[in-house]
Amino acid sequence: MRFSLNEHVKSVHPPPISEVKEWAAQRPDYAAPLIDLCQAIPDYSPPAEMINHIQQAALDPQTCRYSPDEGLLEAREAVCRRYRRRYAAKMSPDQVCLTVGASAAFWLAMLTLCHAGDEVIVQLPCYFDHPMALTSLGIRPVYAPYKEKEKGLPNLDSIVKLITPRTRAILLVSPSNPTGTVIPPDLLRRLYFLAQQHRLALILDETYSDFIEGMPHDLFTMEEWGSTLVQVMSFGKSYALTGYRAGMLAAAPELIRQALKIQDTMTVCQPRITQLALQYGLDHLDQWVEMNRRMMTFRHNLFIEEFSLPGNRFRLAASGSFFAWVKHPFPSKSGREVAKRLAIEAGILTLPGEVFGPGLEEYLRLAFGNIKEKAIPEAIHRFRRFA
Repeated sequence: MRFSLNEHVKSVHPPPISEVKEWAAQRPDYAAPLIDLCQAIPDYSPPAEMINHIQQAALDPQTCRYSPDEGLLEAREAVCRRYRRRYAAKMSPDQVCLTVGASAAFWLAMLTLCHAGDEVIVQLPCYFDHPMALTSLGIRPVYAPYKEKEKGLPNLDSIVKLITPRTRAILLVSPSNPTGTVIPPDLLRRLYFLAQQHRLALILDETYSDFIEGMPHDLFTMEEWGSTLVQVMSFGKSYALTGYRAGMLAAAPELIRQALKIQDTMTVCQPRITQLALQYGLDHLDQWVEMNRRMMTFRHNLFIEEFSLPGNRFRLAASGSFFAWVKHPFPSKSGREVAKRLAIEAGILTLPGEVFGPGLEEYLRLAFGNIKEKAIPEAIHRFRRFA
């Protein structure tokens, strides 16, 4: 090429899941069937009544049109109703922007809050898309250290030491992707007040929060929660609509107003068909979501119970809902080397620890969205045999 490329983007590693799928393609034709512990998406479909609703909506020519940039008012009102049931939230539609997946919500938040050269404190291990996005934007991720004995939970003293005049936000994910660890409500509240004290945004990615039993936290019950809290959410996992890109940004009305300037230049709006599907799910599928939460909990518990039996050299470091964070038994090998060998030789797809932050080469992430109960014994047998 005769033109230059953005150096920030060039420094970012390729999409990890695409890399793993390239490894899988290198397997011999006679190899055993793949067991996918890589991509953290549900393997089940939306319920028949939602599919029916989507089919009927598709027949209306109005469904082919743009919506307002922030989303249809009736869809945002459905979000608020769901959040009142789920979080006892004090939320209004002007605090909601529907986005093309949680990734777009994260970009909107970062572009609205930060300049190039600013810093965001990121708790390790972190969801790989977050530092990829920050680095692409010229924003510096400042990593709060991972402590295995604390299951990767954020530590207030560690975070305070990382705050500088360039810090704009503290970024957390709960349940964690990759560890599955849930930040306890009292710790989240202390982090909220820490961010408030330092005039920082507390950005909370809760993509998998519908797989937590009970109310995840009480931050949305505060009168002025938007003064500090910025939530990134994906309903794609909740309603098995990952291809519909059903994301959301929840924040103060002023932040939403500024973010819409960016939304209008990127995607304009979340597709109307997605909003109609989401509105239906928010209003009608609480019991269905709860049923799937219980199913994923059962799947997780069954895997962890058998994986942790004596004789397995892969060691469980943390787990919860969709994920297990595992320490591999090869100290001289990186997570990428082990994950590649697992894919090619054992037919198990996992993600290497280093894509979740620096210094995590000893680990692998396992995701349970694509493994049914009957495949769990075979998966664990392959780990034992490989080690």
